[in-house]
Amino acid sequence: MHESCGVFGVYAPNEDVARLTFFALFALQHRGQESSGIATADGKKLNVYAKMGLASQVFNEESLSHLVGNIAIGHNRYSTRGSSQECNVQPIVVGKGSHAIAVAHNGNIINAEHLYEELNEQGYTFYSSTDTEVIANLILSSPEKNWVNKIRYAMHRLQGAYSLTVLTKDALFGVRDPFAVRPLCLGSIDSGWVIASESCALDHIGASFIREIEPGEIVSVTENGVDSYRDKVDRRALCIFEYIYFARPDSVINGRLLSPARQAMGAGLAQEYPVAADLAVGVPDSATSAGIGYSRQSGIPIGEVLIKNRYVARTFIEPDQRIRDLGVKLKFNPLPYMLQDKRLVVVDDSIVRGTTTPSVVKILRRAGAKEVHMRICAPPIRYPCFFGVDMATRGELIAAQKSTPEICQFIGADSLGYLSIEGLIKAVALPRETFCLACFTGDYPIPVQLEMDKLALETMQADRHALSGIGRR
Repeated sequence: MHESCGVFGVYAPNEDVARLTFFALFALQHRGQESSGIATADGKKLNVYAKMGLASQVFNEESLSHLVGNIAIGHNRYSTRGSSQECNVQPIVVGKGSHAIAVAHNGNIINAEHLYEELNEQGYTFYSSTDTEVIANLILSSPEKNWVNKIRYAMHRLQGAYSLTVLTKDALFGVRDPFAVRPLCLGSIDSGWVIASESCALDHIGASFIREIEPGEIVSVTENGVDSYRDKVDRRALCIFEYIYFARPDSVINGRLLSPARQAMGAGLAQEYPVAADLAVGVPDSATSAGIGYSRQSGIPIGEVLIKNRYVARTFIEPDQRIRDLGVKLKFNPLPYMLQDKRLVVVDDSIVRGTTTPSVVKILRRAGAKEVHMRICAPPIRYPCFFGVDMATRGELIAAQKSTPEICQFIGADSLGYLSIEGLIKAVALPRETFCLACFTGDYPIPVQLEMDKLALETMQADRHALSGIGRR
């Protein structure tokens, strides 16, 4: 399972906003590692610089020096709509002159294809295959006169998940969908204001956390200060995986610090699935806290027996076949002297397709482990996500195809236990109705097609270009 995206925005007349945005993106790098970008505004025009790669690979002193202004937005991308290529990097800029806007988006718009066709018929041109460009053009297409009402118009047409930062020549907006599927928060910094996917980004730049942006809310930041515009919402549906996996353990979401929530998940697993073992192991990094929680609850000593290479999958150099065949060994390296003849209880965040877990079990056994008992923080994932997580199709989800005993046999473990939904909610310590649990239950907050195409806009765009080419000939 891959991260969603990270968005950021800052309005600070007396600050180097491009540099602040860079360091915020550095803090949000875990949310997207395919591309990174920054757009700035100086009251007259927008400047943008965005490329494929990590923030540290994309930006340098020279590129930041050209991003002048007192307002900025930034984006780290993991592709959930449209493929991973240069034309899809964000922020995306649409419009011209005083009507230009830049948009950075975390989420997924499930009616993007319909809106794309509608906007095409109205004469809007698309240069990417992302739903972000659909959002941006939908805002521009609004008949309303001011930016707040234009954004509100778009919100009434959009279906799905979106946490946005929007930049005009003289204003910054933070926008969260009515279900609040993806996180978004507001902070202050000296003479200005910041908006970020996670509070950890505020910590890194010395900003103070103010509050979370509410479901269905538009936050407007201008020279006159901060204003809020909210529509009434019927149901919240925050993605539970922000607590299990996506967000950093030092972030606060809905008033809950994630690290103790993950420790409580591990403690819940120890209560629901006790086992005799010599060491408790949290698969790094996302399950480290949960492993600690399991250890404390069970009394089984915690052991650091898997060392993670945190730079795997962050290079554009393709491995040759020999290295590719090593698979997960590139990501984790065991410590055999600690594993010899040991009974292990291994805590991990989730099992999605079932491709990584068998390799982890195999590595531990080859390093000398006598028994490997897997404990998983996420209940069985039986349904795909359509709200900003590139997870898998239902046919690829192992828990949709196999029972727990069958999965245990498939991954090669001695036993397997998934935390129950009730145990998960107890660990997070927030009301069940706060969350979207659709990947476990199939109860989506809005109706969806069970098989949606990540590359649908790309296909539609190619078809349209082909038809226009036929017409020219």
